[in-house]
Amino acid sequence: MDMSAADIKRAALAQPNSQSPNSTAELNGSEILVRCLQAEGVRHLWGYPGGAVLYIYDALYKQESIQHVLVRHEQAAVHAADGFARATGEVGVALVTSGPGVTNAVTGIATAYMDSIPMVIITGQVPSAAIGLDAFQECDTVGITRPIVKHNFLVKDVRDLALTLKKAFHIARTGRPGPVVVDIPKDVSLAKTTFSYPDRIEMRSYNPVKKGHSGQIRKAVQLLLQAKRPYIYTGGGVILGEATAELRQLVDMLGFPCTNTLMGLGAMPGTDPRFLGMLGMHGTYEANMTMQHCDVLLAVGARFDDRVIGNPKHFGSVERKIIHVDIDPSSISKRVRVDIPIVGDVKDVLQELIAQLKEAQAKPDADAVNAWWNQINEWRGRDCLVYKGSDEVIKPQMVVDTLWKLTRDRDTYITSDVGQHQMWAAQYYKFDQPRRWINSGGLGTMGVGLPYAMGIKLAKPESDVFCITGEGSIQMCIQELSTCFQYKTPVKIVSLNNRYLGMVRQWQQLDYGGRYSHSYMDALPDFVKLAEAYGHVGILVEKPSDVEPALKEAMRLTDRTVFLDIRTDPTENVWPMVKAGKGISEMLLGSEDL
Repeated sequence: MDMSAADIKRAALAQPNSQSPNSTAELNGSEILVRCLQAEGVRHLWGYPGGAVLYIYDALYKQESIQHVLVRHEQAAVHAADGFARATGEVGVALVTSGPGVTNAVTGIATAYMDSIPMVIITGQVPSAAIGLDAFQECDTVGITRPIVKHNFLVKDVRDLALTLKKAFHIARTGRPGPVVVDIPKDVSLAKTTFSYPDRIEMRSYNPVKKGHSGQIRKAVQLLLQAKRPYIYTGGGVILGEATAELRQLVDMLGFPCTNTLMGLGAMPGTDPRFLGMLGMHGTYEANMTMQHCDVLLAVGARFDDRVIGNPKHFGSVERKIIHVDIDPSSISKRVRVDIPIVGDVKDVLQELIAQLKEAQAKPDADAVNAWWNQINEWRGRDCLVYKGSDEVIKPQMVVDTLWKLTRDRDTYITSDVGQHQMWAAQYYKFDQPRRWINSGGLGTMGVGLPYAMGIKLAKPESDVFCITGEGSIQMCIQELSTCFQYKTPVKIVSLNNRYLGMVRQWQQLDYGGRYSHSYMDALPDFVKLAEAYGHVGILVEKPSDVEPALKEAMRLTDRTVFLDIRTDPTENVWPMVKAGKGISEMLLGSEDL
C-alpha cells in the first residue's frame, strides 16, 4: 500500500515518543528538553531558530505533540507566550537563540516580569568552552536577565538539565508567578545522558507561603465588620491566583463597593453596580474618591503602585485602616504602610476570610454602609466617562463602546497595546469575566497587542480575539501579521488611528505648552494595503456611521485576520486624568478643568 508524504512524516514523528517518560536509554540534551516540555503538558512553543539552538530545533522536528510557532522577531515570541499564559493560566514557553536572540527577547521577559506572568524562556548559549571569550553571538544571558526574571539558570551539565527544567516550571507557576530563564549551551544540548523527570520537587531555598495567618485574618474580619466607609481594592493577583469566585462571594456577603486595577479588570463583573470601575491615573471619579475617603480598605493582590494612588503623601493624608493580602511579602508596606498584613495565596486567604465571616454571624453597620453608598452614588452622578458624540469625526470611545455592545454576549478576548487606546479600552469595555483583558500594565510595552492576540487565538481558537491598538504601537510588531497568516490565527485588529503618539501628545498638550515634539506620525503606511500584502483583509473606516458595520464585517469573517484602520479624532484626550505628582482625588475630568 502506498503511503502519502503526510503518512510517512507522521510515522517518523511518532517514533521518539515510543519510550516511557523515564527511560534508561540515553538521550541528548535537546531530546531531554523536549521530553521535559511534554511532561509539563506544553502544547505550544513560540520561537526563532539560530545556531546555538539548532540541536533543539532538530529534536522538535522529530516530535509532533508540541506545536512550534515561528514568529518573525524574538520579542514577539515572548509576547505571544506571555499572552497565552495570561489567557489560560498555564506557563507560557518561548525559545530563542543566543546573543541577539536573547537581547531581542529582553523586552518580552521584562514585560512578563512586571506583571507576574508564569513563563519559561529557553535560551541558547554558545558552547561551554567558548563562554567568556566573546564568541560569535555570545552574551551574558544570566547577567542581562537577572533583574527582570524571577530566577534564571545556566545549565553546565546535561545531567542537570531535566531537574533544572522541573525547577524552572515550579518556580514560574508557584508563589508570585514570574518568568524563568533557562540558558542552555550548545554542547549541553548535544551531550547525552539517561533521562528521568521527577513528578514533584521540593527546594529548600524556595518555599512560598500559601496559607495566610489565621490570627491576622481574624483581625481583618473584625475590622471589616466595624467599617463605616469600607472599600475592596483588588489587582492582578486576584486574576493570577484564580480567586475571582471568592472575591465575588465576598462582595455578595458584605455588599461593599469594589474596584479593580488595570491588571485586575474582570475580577468583578464590569456591569455589576457594586463595581465602581477602574481606579488610578485614568480611573473613574467615584473609584478614586472612594479610595481616598474610605475608612477601611481591603487590598487584595494589588501593590499600591504610582498609577493607582498617585502621590503617597496625599494618599496618606487621610487616616484609614488598611488590610493587605498578597502572596509576596515584599509588596506589603512597600509604598503605603498597612495595618493588617496577610501573606498568603489570595484564593486561600479569601476562602478563610469568608469562612470566618460566616462563623462570626455578624453584619456590617447597614445604616453606615447605606450612607456611604449614598455618597458614592453622588460621586457616580458626575458621569466622568461621558463624551461628546459626533456625526462627523469618529470618537475612539465610541469605537470601544460599540465593540463591547457587539461582543458582550460572546466569548471575547481583548488585547491592547499601550497608550490612549489602552485606557479607552479599560474604561469603556466592561469585562465581566477574568483573563479576558490582556495588556501590559507594569512595563507599559508598545507592540504587545498583536503577539498577545496570536498567542490567545492559538489557545482559544473558538473565541473572538480583538486587538485594540494605535497606529504607533501596531508598527512595533507588525511583522507578526506574517505569523498570523502562516499559523491561521485569525485575529481582529482595531487600530484607533489618530496620526499621533496619542498619550505623548496628550502630556505635551497639558504639561509642555503644546510643544508636540516628535509625537506626530508624518509617514504612515496604507494599513489596508499592508494588511492585504500579508494576505489579510484591510478595511478603512473614516465615518462614525461606518464603525458598527465594519466591526460586524470583521466578526463575520471568522477565518480571516482583519485589520480595521479607524481614523479617529486626533484631538481627543483620555479623561479623567491625575497628573504626575498629584493625589488620587485631584482629578481633571475634562478640558474644562485645565
